[in-house]
Amino acid sequence: MTENYRDMWTSLGLDLAAHDQLLAVLGELYQQIYLGQKNRPKGMAYFDFVISEVHGLRIKELLDAKAKGRKVIGSFCLYVPEEIILAADGVSVGLCAGAAFGVEEAEKHLPRTTCSLIKSFFGFALTRVCPYMAASDLIVGENTCDGKKKSYEIFKGIVDRLYVMDMPQMKSESGRALLRGEYGRFVEKLESVTGRRITAESLKKGIRTVNAKRRAMHRLAKLRAADPAPISGLDALLANQVFFYDDPERFTGSVNQICDELEERVKRGQGVFPKKTARLLVSGCPMAIPNWKLHHIVEASGAVIVGEESCVGERGMQNLVDERGENMDSLLDRITDRYFRIDCAIFTPNPSRAEHAAAMARELKADGVIHYALPFCAPYQIEASPLEQSLEKQGIPVLRIDTDYSPEDTEQIRTRVEAFIERIRG
Repeated sequence: MTENYRDMWTSLGLDLAAHDQLLAVLGELYQQIYLGQKNRPKGMAYFDFVISEVHGLRIKELLDAKAKGRKVIGSFCLYVPEEIILAADGVSVGLCAGAAFGVEEAEKHLPRTTCSLIKSFFGFALTRVCPYMAASDLIVGENTCDGKKKSYEIFKGIVDRLYVMDMPQMKSESGRALLRGEYGRFVEKLESVTGRRITAESLKKGIRTVNAKRRAMHRLAKLRAADPAPISGLDALLANQVFFYDDPERFTGSVNQICDELEERVKRGQGVFPKKTARLLVSGCPMAIPNWKLHHIVEASGAVIVGEESCVGERGMQNLVDERGENMDSLLDRITDRYFRIDCAIFTPNPSRAEHAAAMARELKADGVIHYALPFCAPYQIEASPLEQSLEKQGIPVLRIDTDYSPEDTEQIRTRVEAFIERIRG
């Protein structure tokens, strides 16, 4: 980090000893996994800097924004519309949920058979090591899976500013009406928290800003279809993860700058892996920072990941909000339409997810798909079997991997991944 931020962390109420331990592990992990890669795009230097300052300069920016009267809104899920947060002049940040930290503390409140993502954000809160959570004026939960909706009943006793948004479970007219109503309620909540009125004009500005972010990520996703791959799956995953943390306009500019560089690589036939390297798509659960485990194993085993059918990936970026609305009601309708199309595994039935995964595999010229699920994540674990059957019938090989954030099963996963690569190479 470029500065000593200990006074800032103390003011946020962080446990400095535990936080030092977390940063030491994060720094070592990042250096081992990311900085050892060869032939990385020069534009990735920005994201290296972001990670080096992820608990430093970015937190200072949030506190500076708060000092100017803006509110920081933290969330765990892509169903929380950043467009609405920006329209209230808020700052949207993703919250810590990608590492096995504070698990023993979390399991004092939760069953051991709770998914790693939920135990992670409990652990970060209970051990006081997440500055994003500490800086948030409002923490937004959402009733997606059963694990989350029940855990929020406990979590509200741990954090004092939790707001829970209800979620539909079926793609029906009543389901859409529920989501539209919740987004209207979210507008009212944000107006109350920020003291600012959300207008059609401010909402359109928020929509344009987030659409620009998504367009930049669409551009990056399309470039990953090239052979040889111009960027590693690890680096592309990092961009998808930073999407939820960074200043939106700065992020958009940084991604577009990388895409300019990658387009030149594609023209020259230059890649980070040799041409004809086995190409894999990852489908399944989200991968929050610093969950780089599966991508690292796969790419260290001689394949390249060319896409993520995931909340931290294409599922979260795939559609834009129609910008043509002229009043609050029409704009909220368009936001609802965009988010209601997301094919999260919480929905039943959910056939569009398998269709989307197959389409991505074809467009990105993937040789196979790895279905990734966190243990005890029932929605994605149960969907794994029908998704595998659907893809295999279309001639797309599938490997199912269920793993948590711990490194203990790394070698077992590596053996299975290496065998899968041999299978698709024939």
